[in-house]
Amino acid sequence: MTSPPAPVEYAVAVEHYLAALRLSEASRRVYRIALATWAWALVARTPPDGKGRRGAAAPIVPMALLDASGAAERLEDALARRAATADPRTVSRELSILRGAISWWRMRGWIDADPLDGLRPPATPSSAPSTLTPGQVTEVFALPAPLREQTCWRLLYETTAPIERVLALNADDLDLIRRRVRGEPGIRWRAGSGRLLPLLLAGRTTGPVFLASRRAAASTAARDRCPVTGRGRLSYRQAAELFAAATRHLDPAGRGWTLRRLRAAGASA
Repeated sequence: MTSPPAPVEYAVAVEHYLAALRLSEASRRVYRIALATWAWALVARTPPDGKGRRGAAAPIVPMALLDASGAAERLEDALARRAATADPRTVSRELSILRGAISWWRMRGWIDADPLDGLRPPATPSSAPSTLTPGQVTEVFALPAPLREQTCWRLLYETTAPIERVLALNADDLDLIRRRVRGEPGIRWRAGSGRLLPLLLAGRTTGPVFLASRRAAASTAARDRCPVTGRGRLSYRQAAELFAAATRHLDPAGRGWTLRRLRAAGASA
């Protein structure tokens, strides 16, 4: 199977990237909106505000602009403007989505430069802590949790990939020997996940990596169902609730911690 020719237009490259990812329709919509928003920055224009951003037609952007000398400065300015109006976690997620797309495009030779090199999301205000401390992370990994949860938490922490992307992984996406996701060189893990993943998969070579506890409904898409067990893919809501419940006794506020705080701890480690 030959690779598609290098697209001339940014929006076409976005669609190729999204087609290569195993995402739910909801996550695919989030990715498309985020990537369209960055298109405005590349032509030094301000995207629409609020709900208007979701349905607005993105400007025509040649892919060559990503290799142009001013691309990094435009994206840096856009990041600062976005940070002034959006939640820091939203900004970090949108930046991560663009970073993943750029890595994928560079791997295919569609662009040469990385205009995000050295660019980091804005810090979260201290009044709203967004990350777990090293001691809290140690407590998380010491919990007597089931193998599925242990693996999910460890993989999220070590890869710092968006939780939606971690949950969208299928067994055949994983290169267990090289500890990375095939086709996405930016998603790699360390020894902790390397030890747990083979145990979790236990010979499964296709289907979702992280499975729900129950069998999938008959209407569930084949990509979201394990062909061996018949169980469906673990949802974001279930994963978040499991983590909050497991960490409730560790949280001084008694609410339990969030997966985004664990991921942020991995990014700052």
